[in-house]
Formats: sequence, structure tokens, C-alpha cells
Amino acid sequence: MKQKAETGGEVVNRMQVKLPALSVNEGMARAMVAAFVSQADPNVTELADIKCAVSEAVTNCIVHGYRDSTGYIILTVSILSGRVIKIEVKDKGCGIPDVKQARQPLFTTDAAGERSGMGFTVMESFTDRLRVTSKVGKGTTVTMYRRLSDRGRF
Repeated sequence: MKQKAETGGEVVNRMQVKLPALSVNEGMARAMVAAFVSQADPNVTELADIKCAVSEAVTNCIVHGYRDSTGYIILTVSILSGRVIKIEVKDKGCGIPDVKQARQPLFTTDAAGERSGMGFTVMESFTDRLRVTSKVGKGTTVTMYRRLSDRGRF
């Protein structure tokens, strides 16, 4: 199932939005993704999982990607044939020096200890596949795939 979820199928519909990396826009990103994905008729649990994963990815951009600077988040959501949802959250922030280390549960760069270091773990638990690519000084892209149960149109 995870292999098919990664590859999905043809794009049935797609949306893309560019948002300022401000904490007030995290809720906007969740709402937009939920509204868009609703056309594929996900169940309540699937929709809640997708919203949580998006929230974590967007928050990572705001808190870690741009830290004390400003920038934008590019959010792309695709509904693929085979009932697969592909979500890409991209920033052009500071980047992650060691993605493998950053994906370890409880790892955080937050010296003040206000962050739990569970963002990638949460994203991974609510999706079928999570891919993180990053270049220091260039930014990070988080791509998530989630296959929906067989109850909808696509």
C-alpha cells in the first residue's frame, strides 16, 4: 500500500497557494487543505489526520525554516487517481543540515526547550509516506502521501 501511495496515479485535481510564513496562516493552511481534499470524500479520521500533518509541516516552516526572518510557504495539494492525496509544503528558509537526524523523535534545535522535536514523527504517523528534502540556505520540502479508503469518487 505504501508503494502505491508514493506513486499514486494521474493528477485529478490540484491546488497551490503561497502564504506568508506567519503563525496566523497555519489555521488557514489547514482549512484550505481540508476544503480541497473534501471533494475526494475522505472519512472523518482521514481528514483529521491530513489536517494534523499539514499543521505540523506548516508550523515547521514558520518556526524552524524562517526562524526570526520572514518568507513564504508554498503549499501544493494534489488529488491523484487511486484516491491518493499528495501534499507538498515548501519553504525557502535556512534548510536542515542533517535530515536524518532531524527526523529522529525528540530531536529539536530549540535551545529554549519549548518544542518537543516530534513534528516529523507526527507527520509520518498521519500519512502513508513522508519525504523530506532540504539544502542548507535554500530551504526544505516536505512531501506527504495519504491513500484514502474506498468510499469516494476518485
